Amino acid sequence: MSLTAQTAGPGDAPAADGPGSPPPDAPWRTTWRRLWSDRGSRTALLAAALLILVALAAPLLSRLGGWSPTAFDPSAIDPYLGGLPRGPLGGMGADHWLGVEPVTGRDLFARVVHGAQVSLTIAFAATAIVVVTGTAAGIAAGYFGGRIDTVLSRLMDLTMSFPSLIFMIAMMSVAQDVNRVVLMTVVIGVFGWPGIARVVRAEALSLRHREYVEAARACGSGPWRILTRQVLPNISGPIIAYTTLLIPGMISTEAALSFLGVGVRPPTSSWGQMIAEAVTYYETDPMYFIVPSAFLFVAVLAFTVLGDALRDILDPQGGRP
Repeated sequence: MSLTAQTAGPGDAPAADGPGSPPPDAPWRTTWRRLWSDRGSRTALLAAALLILVALAAPLLSRLGGWSPTAFDPSAIDPYLGGLPRGPLGGMGADHWLGVEPVTGRDLFARVVHGAQVSLTIAFAATAIVVVTGTAAGIAAGYFGGRIDTVLSRLMDLTMSFPSLIFMIAMMSVAQDVNRVVLMTVVIGVFGWPGIARVVRAEALSLRHREYVEAARACGSGPWRILTRQVLPNISGPIIAYTTLLIPGMISTEAALSFLGVGVRPPTSSWGQMIAEAVTYYETDPMYFIVPSAFLFVAVLAFTVLGDALRDILDPQGGRP
């Protein structure tokens, strides 16, 4: 056995057996092949990609539909019926593809696609804050141990002990004259990092005394080089899997805060805010309730299925004793 094979870390690809052997697949290529081969994972991936595309192209899509998310259309509602939409299925038709809001006549298609932009922007940005903060704290606690581990672990316990939803509602209610999207992103991210920090800490604890880490330390490599070249690449699988599973929770949290009235505020549209406004009309105009609820359901389901599939591929032992 060669010296390269003896000192390779577990995250490194195995070397070819001989000059006639085909080169091994890159890890990302293997992950993609396994993800695409499963019908459920493939469907979830396509749904998630479509939602992201809708969020990115929201201004263009609303222009194609012919309506701004804040534009009123009095002709689409019947003032003699309490402002209910004219026509069947909540006013669906050539002018309004998904119908209109009662009373205001605002186009539901334009508001839903802009709501996707707001909801996914907050979810992805908050997830990024959680992953970066949690990974940094977890890898430092697991690798260095001692007093650093004690301080960071107690900070994780303290943050997780807070009733996060109540604190989020309180902080969002107190802060008035600020950008609501930025504030929601920061508030959600502040309370979400300890979970991934514990996962990363456990992985770093198991890796810090491995042979390839000891070899790098003996060769004079500093902590930063060891963490970035040896430890972090070998725990990237669980981090990626956990990240994907965080996204649906972030989408649900944003929707819940907006539903409770402390999230984004009109005229900015959000799925949770639209569902909250539609509760009053679920009997007289059910499509107003169904349309944003369906988008929220599909988004959460798609990212959940995708996250489960990535966890099974990248971290097959993560959910097992």
